[in-house]
Amino acid sequence: MPRRLGGQVAIVGLGHTVQGELPGRSVSSIAVEAGAAALADAGIDRKDLDGLIACKSVQGGGGDVATGKLLGVNLPYVQTLDYGTCNFSLHLAVMAILSGMAETVLLTYGANARSGKFDFGAPVYGVDMAEANGLVHIAGRAGLALQRHKAIYGTTDEQFGMLAVGQRQWAQRNPNAIFRTPMTMDDYLAQPYMVAPLRRADVTMISDGGVAFVVTTAERARDLPNRPVYVAGIAEHAGVRGEHNPENLLRPWLRDAAGAIWANTGLGPDDIDALYIQDPTALWSLQMLEYYGFCGIGEGGPFLGEGHTLPGGRLPLNTHGGQLSESYSWGWMHLVEAVRQLRGQAGERQLDDPRLALYCSSHGFVKAAASVLSTDPEVAA
Repeated sequence: MPRRLGGQVAIVGLGHTVQGELPGRSVSSIAVEAGAAALADAGIDRKDLDGLIACKSVQGGGGDVATGKLLGVNLPYVQTLDYGTCNFSLHLAVMAILSGMAETVLLTYGANARSGKFDFGAPVYGVDMAEANGLVHIAGRAGLALQRHKAIYGTTDEQFGMLAVGQRQWAQRNPNAIFRTPMTMDDYLAQPYMVAPLRRADVTMISDGGVAFVVTTAERARDLPNRPVYVAGIAEHAGVRGEHNPENLLRPWLRDAAGAIWANTGLGPDDIDALYIQDPTALWSLQMLEYYGFCGIGEGGPFLGEGHTLPGGRLPLNTHGGQLSESYSWGWMHLVEAVRQLRGQAGERQLDDPRLALYCSSHGFVKAAASVLSTDPEVAA
């Protein structure tokens, strides 16, 4: 049954550290620095909180106990999630607020994976066929999935390359982005493969950094300084059967998350002004453009080739540069950018009066999540 949130919960504060290298810092101290910035942005003090949701870093650490200790808070509601992309943390905060367990919740994430030299070659999902064959990093599976998409639908390198080239064009307008050097299609095609057919620009860099949000009730949001950004709808779906799912490299269960977010909000792809897709590899964007209905299944290549997601296109995608060009941050900076765009605070890359943004993300090859954000408290009510 559709679950419409209307305008009951709002994001009222955001904060983040420099994205890049923060040597000698613990993940919890990085998360707390971002949390302090989010509280200041929201115009509240830590004593105004009654909830904390910490997300463990990709390399571990950063849980609620360590983060709460550094914040110096005792709270009625605290939780830790051990997977990222921020969508999952946001959804847990929404549920806590709607259930009455908390009213104002701080969400935090910190990472030092770059300066800490985290080993991304270590197995992620336990023993399965992919890892038994040496594909321990998601780029290996994503490379296979892109080969499959090319074989079935005829997607070309030039079409797929529009994702990396477009993200770099957006990043050039973002002073926070790590990769801002211009990149043409010829530059892209000249790059060696990282995991064929994925090139270096198709895969995220690794960076340190912290991100945080303050989420509260719509009633309380009206008394705070920032324009509230309302959570209009949320949805999740898990494909935890893993390789037992037919064509699991293509992640067909993403379509279930997509169907749920449209049902839960009464909206559709044509209503979205700005799209954010968590993109540790560019393949994620190709798949979600199709499954969320922005183009037909198998039509992602021609859609990208027509330039729709580039600056000036009809579907602005990852206007901050995404994980391909801005920073790693496990997808948390996508939500930062969505909120900034809806507030009208995105500077040179600001879109023309966006009202609705969609953030869709996934936890590798096992979980999917989506959130619709709006400046209108009545949307989907």
